[in-house]
Amino acid sequence: MRSDNLKSYLPPFLSTTDLFANIFNSQGQELDNIDVDIADLNAQFDVDTATWALDIYEKDLGKSTDYTKPLDYRRSVIKSKWRGSGKLNATLIKTVCDAFTNGNVEVTFDGTIQVKFTSVYGIPPNIEDLKAAIEQIKPAYLAVAYVFLYIYYQDLKPFTYAQLSGYTHEFLKTNLPNFDHNSTALTFVTN
Repeated sequence: MRSDNLKSYLPPFLSTTDLFANIFNSQGQELDNIDVDIADLNAQFDVDTATWALDIYEKDLGKSTDYTKPLDYRRSVIKSKWRGSGKLNATLIKTVCDAFTNGNVEVTFDGTIQVKFTSVYGIPPNIEDLKAAIEQIKPAYLAVAYVFLYIYYQDLKPFTYAQLSGYTHEFLKTNLPNFDHNSTALTFVTN
């Protein structure tokens, strides 16, 4: 607390009086509050840690603010808009996708833009935001194909019906089980 720091500037016989103790405690609390406010303001300068400043970033980019979206989704939209300028090629599209998927995509171009998710099983929750970002940077005449990764039947062959019976088909499509031989329990690799 700053009050201890302030007291160190006075001789000991003054810093222990009730008058100075009260003054320094009051001023120390105010200075501590200022430190918290400065730390919060500094956090707003980085889109990865920003909270209330996301509104400002979105306004600058001409995006409407959707408070129903989680902060991470809003951040990824902002980052993709920043990255989405320049000559359109697979690298640019991958850069935009990386803002949404943390680098887990392969992008190829053979007349159609193909975005393949390589480590996220199923359809990513923010796919609509990613589609909107790609639509904004690509020419209208180019088509985009999205390829999603799912668990295949052969991936589940090592497991018995009894081991998997407690899980739904929908759950097993996007969650790959791992068998722990020491405890006979299943753990899951999830998104």
